[in-house]
Amino acid sequence: MGEHNVHSSIDQKNRAEFLRHLLDDIKALEIMQERHLIEDDIIRIGAEQEFCLVNSKWRPANNALEILKTLNDNHFTTELAKYNLEINLDPIELKGNCFSKLETELKRLLNKVKVVGGTSDTKVLLTGILPTIRKHHLELEYMTPNPRYWALNEILRSQRGEDFELHIRGVDELNIHHESVLFEACNTSFQMHLQIPPLDFVPSYNWAQTISGPILGICTNSPLLFGRELWNETRIALFRQSMDIRGTSHVLKDRQARVNFSNHWAYGNITDIFKNDIAQHKVVLSRDIVTNSLSELEEGKIPKLKALNLHNGTVYRWNRPCYGVGAGKPHVRIENRYIPAGPTIIDEVANFALWAGVMIGRPSKFNNMPNCMDFRDVKANFIKAARTGQDAILEWMGNSISVRDLIIKELLPIAYNGLEKANVNKEDRERLLKIIESRAKGITPSKWNIKNYRFLRKNLKEDDALRMLTKTIYNNQQNGSPAHQWKMLKKTPTTHQNASIVDHIMSTQLFTVDEYDLANLATNIMKWKNIHHVPVESKPGTLCGLLTWTHVQKAQNEREYDDEIIVSDIMVKDVITVSPRTSIHEAVQIMKQNEIGCLPVIQKEELVGIITIKDVIAFDNGKNL
Repeated sequence: MGEHNVHSSIDQKNRAEFLRHLLDDIKALEIMQERHLIEDDIIRIGAEQEFCLVNSKWRPANNALEILKTLNDNHFTTELAKYNLEINLDPIELKGNCFSKLETELKRLLNKVKVVGGTSDTKVLLTGILPTIRKHHLELEYMTPNPRYWALNEILRSQRGEDFELHIRGVDELNIHHESVLFEACNTSFQMHLQIPPLDFVPSYNWAQTISGPILGICTNSPLLFGRELWNETRIALFRQSMDIRGTSHVLKDRQARVNFSNHWAYGNITDIFKNDIAQHKVVLSRDIVTNSLSELEEGKIPKLKALNLHNGTVYRWNRPCYGVGAGKPHVRIENRYIPAGPTIIDEVANFALWAGVMIGRPSKFNNMPNCMDFRDVKANFIKAARTGQDAILEWMGNSISVRDLIIKELLPIAYNGLEKANVNKEDRERLLKIIESRAKGITPSKWNIKNYRFLRKNLKEDDALRMLTKTIYNNQQNGSPAHQWKMLKKTPTTHQNASIVDHIMSTQLFTVDEYDLANLATNIMKWKNIHHVPVESKPGTLCGLLTWTHVQKAQNEREYDDEIIVSDIMVKDVITVSPRTSIHEAVQIMKQNEIGCLPVIQKEELVGIITIKDVIAFDNGKNL
């Protein structure tokens, strides 16, 4: 997540000083390009591995800071939530067995976490979106106590002026509000870095944009969020909306999101891309900077351009231009941010080999992409690939082609040539790109998730299905085989396992009635759906009563029951409720003490579910009480 010692840009004094440094950094970068100071005779790769921490119940752990302290390794750093960490791999030259080295280093570092986590009921999971994340895992108590994260949350909320919103439609639909940027914490990615010669940066950047759709389409693995089946790579919509400061209004505004794919080709050089981002996106974070980049250049030193890098770190391009200094030498690189973490290390390394190979192997006819494709086709390809993965039909150089065919027929041959051109070992080239070919001909991790989740939901409640899916992903990761070789589930348990709070077993698909509806409507709904409890609403989401079959029968026995009786005449008005985080044991005791058969579940004054005696019996049969 970048520099941690920051200020909110609300502090005007710090902001003004920071802006001066930001403008000087742009000038310094231009001077370095003019003087040919930026490294151009070597190509390196690097990566950032984000990962999830889960407990033995397959739910998000909350102990990343403790794990990090015990690790005591500079390769590791915090992420936004306390159930995520990140590994920053050392850059290595793109040649020889570089991908085998990267794979070995990733295994070593993740194994360190595994060993440390083993003493505290914590496991490591690689996945784009952790299936078992629930809404309450996005409360501020789960945010890592870091100045950068708190400042980012403060300023983005301030600029938005209202709660963050998610509106994602796939097979299912998700519409939800949240008061912080922690929606972003649901995302974990495998960020890949490729050093680019400065004079070739814009052609390379435009090529990176062009191939984003098909590369993403073959690498998807995040179709689920909160139990909803959404996009093949839901992270794309989720990340964009979770950091979106553009509130809604009554007028039509044309503003660029901070998480964006861009709206046009890049022109000029890397400095022009940075200038465009500074012009379009307000400064949201600042920091104290002691040395001036122009002064450092005059003294013969290489500046780190701290202001520019901080601002660049708050503009979330899916292909991000980056400036850095290594061993005293400046370089520029492209950071690929759209690839999800997991589902295995070997899948990630294969994804990296594909992307790097296609980037390095770019045919000369694609050196000027604005002459080859309409940018809106490139952008549309990215969205279509995020939505439907390998089944997406993309526009490619004037023709329509599926992701599957585009990968196999066009991009894999380019990748083989690119890796050979970079002198990557033949063994690594064939081993890794064969994984991509097999995946393209078979099944992506996203499709594997969807098929198995649908199978599990035939017999299990949502929470049980999500935890069983997470457990299966973890077990498959331990085997180390690429995801296209994973077997489909054939058997499912029939009882709840390790459920502890109401949220884990409540029903969320609710049948409700209005207080002024005819009682006959409510009783017919009960018969049709074979249910004995119907929440009553005064307006959508607002509970005002409860109608039970017992009260219906009592009304029918004690008084004339005709077609004119409405729900409010016979409903229970003083309703006992619980919250999603109420323990199941406490909910059971409440039902026993009050001799009732159900409890509506309320969150932030809205009806979100119901727990019944039937749910409790199923829970009890699982021997959890």
